Amino acid sequence: MKPLALASPGERLRVLCIGAHSDDIEIGAGATILGWIAAGVRLEVDWVVLSAADRRADEARASATEFLDGAASVRLDIGSFRDGYFPVERAAIKDAFEALRGRVEPDVILTHHADDAHQDHRIAAELTRNTFRDHLTLAYEIPKWDGDLGRPQVYVPASAAVMTRKIALLERHFASQRAKDWFDEETFRGLARLRGMECRAPERYAEAFHVGKCIVV
Repeated sequence: MKPLALASPGERLRVLCIGAHSDDIEIGAGATILGWIAAGVRLEVDWVVLSAADRRADEARASATEFLDGAASVRLDIGSFRDGYFPVERAAIKDAFEALRGRVEPDVILTHHADDAHQDHRIAAELTRNTFRDHLTLAYEIPKWDGDLGRPQVYVPASAAVMTRKIALLERHFASQRAKDWFDEETFRGLARLRGMECRAPERYAEAFHVGKCIVV
């Protein structure tokens, strides 16, 4: 299968990353971001976390700083919407998305999948789609107890070194999540291995995304 490249080494790629919580972007698209930077793509990143208060906010900032080390430019936006209450805070979150739309013009958006079982994730996905209607949006997946993983259409292979670094950074920066039975190396590496098998990734690992619409020229 012929691969389609979003950017070549040395080229600029404007990326908007949206996560409901402080570890979502890293879990869903961390290897993709690390891989682009390692390949020499000039990433200009807007990194938006909607819910991260107190300790979680500190984790979000520290993690983003390391994951985006080497990016051409970075803007962090750490919000404090209430975790688990996005449906009842929808209007305020919608206002935040409209403000975001007024200041960014990304080439690609990395965000949540519309069929994610977590209510906060679904609201983030829906508002992304409603606000950025003319943009390429790649919706990442978050493994969880609910068993909501689907059949993604887009794969981004990851090197073994990049996958190892992604997992190390997750374990380093999100101490608040270590008690969760799914938050461990086996989960992250296992899903990446499965997606790598599905796309025959050269080094066995990949991240996968859902895409609603894209234009090929």
